[in-house]
Amino acid sequence: MEEFLQTVSVDKRTASLVTTAACGLGALLVLVRSVSSRRAAKEKIQRARTRRTESLHRAEQAVLRYRQSHPSTDSALILSLSLSELTKRLQEDSLSPEEVFYSYMEKTLNVHKKLNCCTEILLESLDQLKTIGSKKKGLLYGVPISIKDNIAYKDHDCTCGVVINLEQPAQGDSVIVKVLKKQGAIPFVKTNLPQALLSYDCSNPIYGQTLNPRNPQKTSGGSSGGEGALIGGGGSILGIGSDIGGSIRIPASFCGICGFKPTAGRLRCFRQFYGSLLQRLGLTFPLYHAQFTGATTHLQRSKVCAFSHWTHGQGRGQPGSVYAGSSL
Repeated sequence: MEEFLQTVSVDKRTASLVTTAACGLGALLVLVRSVSSRRAAKEKIQRARTRRTESLHRAEQAVLRYRQSHPSTDSALILSLSLSELTKRLQEDSLSPEEVFYSYMEKTLNVHKKLNCCTEILLESLDQLKTIGSKKKGLLYGVPISIKDNIAYKDHDCTCGVVINLEQPAQGDSVIVKVLKKQGAIPFVKTNLPQALLSYDCSNPIYGQTLNPRNPQKTSGGSSGGEGALIGGGGSILGIGSDIGGSIRIPASFCGICGFKPTAGRLRCFRQFYGSLLQRLGLTFPLYHAQFTGATTHLQRSKVCAFSHWTHGQGRGQPGSVYAGSSL
């Protein structure tokens, strides 16, 4: 009996040691995996920041080359025009798309340095600019437009401020981007937002904090805070954000610009993060600079509302379509 009890005691000690060793090994593996995951995340973030820096640098070089070859371009005048005045001059050829594009690109780069509002310059816009003449009949012919980071643009990330979404470029343009291009607009920059779009602030671990153009000590609001900051700072005349619980309206209020949120379901949100939720509860729609008098504001709204009636794809409810829903 004593021998049996001694054997049982030894077995218990052995089992205890084995269990402790297994737990320790498991904890070590979890720690190693956690450290490896954190390192991989930091590397992905660094690569994303490097891509942004490179796109900003290439845009600066493009602006510099244009300035050297077109020293007489009056950017101050161009930046002072309302959207209706700008589109009119572009249609009349009293302004060229190149003059407008590079004026806003230069301003965007300056605003970003102060407010950290951009996630990436869409360098494809430089190529689009070369062929924009074929879209002269479009409502937004030659108008450079900024888009929120969660809106898909082919071959670019839609991070939503979340590391796991890095290095997963969109397979195609979102419907709103296709429609904008069809109408002659030039999407040229993606703008910052809070992590997972779930904040009234505008900060994420990838691109950092976006500041308010009227008071850099304050937030620009969220979740379309990058749009609010860029437009409020004068770097974009028209931008596309999204809104479920105030994500257009709050940044517009904080940054002193106009934010327009029409009836839910009015625009198709295909190829957009949280697109199905936006389709039911919120909307993708413009923010623009509040510099219009009564008559101009009416014309401005008419042009903005025209977005809703542009069609792309098979019609209402079909993937790849933009359709008009209930009246405003």
